[in-house]
Amino acid sequence: MSENLKWRKLDNSAKIFPLSAGKKYSTVFRLSAVMKEKVNPSLLEKAVNITLEKYSSFKVKMKYGFFWYYLEENNKVPIIEEENNYPCKYIEPSKNNDYLFKVTYFDTKINIDIFHALTDGGSGTVFFREIIYTYLELLHPTVFNRNERLTRKIDYNTEDSYLKNYIKNSKGNSSSKRAYILKGKKIKLGAISAIHEIIDMSDLKKECEKYNATVTQYLTAVLIYSVYEANYKKNKSKKPIKVCIPVNLKKYFSSKTMSNFFSYITLEANMKSLIQNSEEKKEQKNSDKDEKNFWFENIIEFVKNDFKQKLTEEEIIKTMSANVKLGTNLFIKVIPLELKKAIVRLSYLEIRKYTTITFSNIGRIGIIGKYKDYIDEFLMLIAPEPVEKIKCSGCTFENKMSFTFTSILNDNNIEKTFYNFLKNRGIKVKVESNGVLNDISKEN
Repeated sequence: MSENLKWRKLDNSAKIFPLSAGKKYSTVFRLSAVMKEKVNPSLLEKAVNITLEKYSSFKVKMKYGFFWYYLEENNKVPIIEEENNYPCKYIEPSKNNDYLFKVTYFDTKINIDIFHALTDGGSGTVFFREIIYTYLELLHPTVFNRNERLTRKIDYNTEDSYLKNYIKNSKGNSSSKRAYILKGKKIKLGAISAIHEIIDMSDLKKECEKYNATVTQYLTAVLIYSVYEANYKKNKSKKPIKVCIPVNLKKYFSSKTMSNFFSYITLEANMKSLIQNSEEKKEQKNSDKDEKNFWFENIIEFVKNDFKQKLTEEEIIKTMSANVKLGTNLFIKVIPLELKKAIVRLSYLEIRKYTTITFSNIGRIGIIGKYKDYIDEFLMLIAPEPVEKIKCSGCTFENKMSFTFTSILNDNNIEKTFYNFLKNRGIKVKVESNGVLNDISKEN
């Protein structure tokens, strides 16, 4: 392992995941690379093994301690197989040679499913990208000089950057209001719908510029609009739509850890207040503008203001520090692991009631030189849950942004509303899915 140790503690964020994880709450995310050639399974397996020797922090298994789980070196060979299940499913260690990640392939696609206790989306991308580089070097040895790329220094560790950076006396800033929970029938037990909306980045950026908004802000506003129009409005709820946005803490602190190091902000959209503000503005301006345009403009102004208030170093430190204090609390620390599991699982359903939907955007996945000529697109997926029935994720490669809905709802009304909104704004969007629900691009 990276510190030449045979075992290591879980980072502060990772401690909670194995306590709550199971078939209903897998806490697994997936990264996929769609290649331009059919996958060679034997070379993929070789690439994974080579990469593991380089990134030994992934060459681990979960062990059961008296107070906490911990990670120990895993000397087994990882299992690489053809994809035969839905994405982001719970990784059963006993069926996966004890590894906390699983690499699969299908036709031209390479997937890695990662248990969140191991790492976050940013560091998971670093590991996955190395697998892809190594695979392409093995597949095309006359095109790529692997030794030349390996001269680049790798400077990563597995420190707990939470403990290094949190402020002990910082006060929390969480809201006590429960969120609106998406309504609707669920699809058959165990199934997950994955709908990818592949967005033209040039078109998207032009649209964002009209509102002086970032890509994440704009798409968050479209998501709130879609949840309201397709699910919230007909259920006449008074609860806010609350969107959880994970934040990469490496942008705010000096850290090169391969362990988890993320926090989040939660946008709390009070729909009644937003509607009233929208109607008042329309009356004041006496505008002939389409009412839905006014409505969206009001949503995006709310999103921009909330981002500005919550995405500051001070506010992020508050959220991060509050979470760290839970993990370092003496009373919690001395509770035996078996009792911790029972307490967490009993409280987990209640905790999830404070989020309507999550949108995690890991941003641009940069690929060097000629390697990108062999890749069509990247995808990211997050496991939905019994309470948070839809989760959204995004990543960008070249001029394509993949915005993905993973869902256990038996309708695609939110996904369809999101797609039609972008399409009606002149943004080119291509739809791909795993076929669990109908093709939204062909429906009226």
